[in-house]
Amino acid sequence: MKKLILIVTAALMMAVNVNAQEGYEDTKHEVAIVFGIESNSQWIDTFENIFSNYTYENDRYMEPISAEYFYHLNKMLGLGAVFVYGNHKQDLYDRWSSSKDKIRIGKSSNSYYTLMPAVKFNFVRKKNFGLYSKAALGVTYRTESIDYTDDSDDYDEKGLLLNFQLSFIGIEAGSPYLRGFAELGVGEQGIVCAGIRYKF
Repeated sequence: MKKLILIVTAALMMAVNVNAQEGYEDTKHEVAIVFGIESNSQWIDTFENIFSNYTYENDRYMEPISAEYFYHLNKMLGLGAVFVYGNHKQDLYDRWSSSKDKIRIGKSSNSYYTLMPAVKFNFVRKKNFGLYSKAALGVTYRTESIDYTDDSDDYDEKGLLLNFQLSFIGIEAGSPYLRGFAELGVGEQGIVCAGIRYKF
């Protein structure tokens, strides 16, 4: 019995030692929390406001926050999914009232829930550093509501939109398992993204 315990203990120690030597190469999965600025949804809201019957003030953007998961098929290619949430609130005023007598009509709130399958291309995949690009394509569930100040019925609208993320270049650094990263691109996660990533 003692011999069996010694053999199992020795085998476990050898496995841990081999795993430690492998380092980054033994990580197939990764999860991340990402914070960005200037998402597609924000651009949509800005464009719609130009052609609206209202003027808008007191914009309150919740910049996009997202969660990611990727599974690495090999050193170069990872497949996964991205979920993004964003929100935009603002006060509505009558576009045709004078600047002195602005009439506040109500307040609006837009929320965006986005789910996108994604692919990640690793150009450099080292133990403490990486360079990559990322592409994602999926749908956004948008909810828009207006709470009017008078007795008018409130406005509610829901719909689906095609959406995407293209991160042209991403840089990550840290330990083999926990890293900070930054990305430059365009899409629902933002034109600039940064966050923290755990690999296992």
